[in-house]
Amino acid sequence: MEEKDNQNPPISEVIKETDVEKKKEKYNAYVENMTPKDNRILNCLKAFLVGGVICLIGEGFTQMYLYFGNDKELAGLYTTMSLIILSIILTGLNIYQKLGQFGGAGSIVPITGFANSVVSPAIEFQAEGQVFGIGCKIFTIAGPVILYGIFSSWILGILYWISTML
Repeated sequence: MEEKDNQNPPISEVIKETDVEKKKEKYNAYVENMTPKDNRILNCLKAFLVGGVICLIGEGFTQMYLYFGNDKELAGLYTTMSLIILSIILTGLNIYQKLGQFGGAGSIVPITGFANSVVSPAIEFQAEGQVFGIGCKIFTIAGPVILYGIFSSWILGILYWISTML
């Protein structure tokens, strides 16, 4: 990690310091120097732009499928599948990761972000084979989301069932 400001102490000087109080001060100065500064307004605008473009592409798919004569429900289904396939292709070409670095949370639009989180570990560990690479790693990130999503819906279903009996 490169230091930004040479006026603040390097880590070697912080480590060599024997006085505990001075060491804490130097360490805090070092951490302050090394911590990247973010521009939250710019990050929000980038996330809004990326998320908006993804949603705009989805709306384009929906309009295209409606134009081809599908009903609204079927067009929505085809749009979902198209966005997932597009996300998988962009992940495989290493474009989705760059999009995520630029747009941050805007790239985690539920369908495309979830597809990316499933495909990324599968691509990364494919060298380990079909079973121990792709099979074991494909749900590393998405697995807990699926597990807790199903569990939560089960609990809510029971609560709903109990409320209808009262």
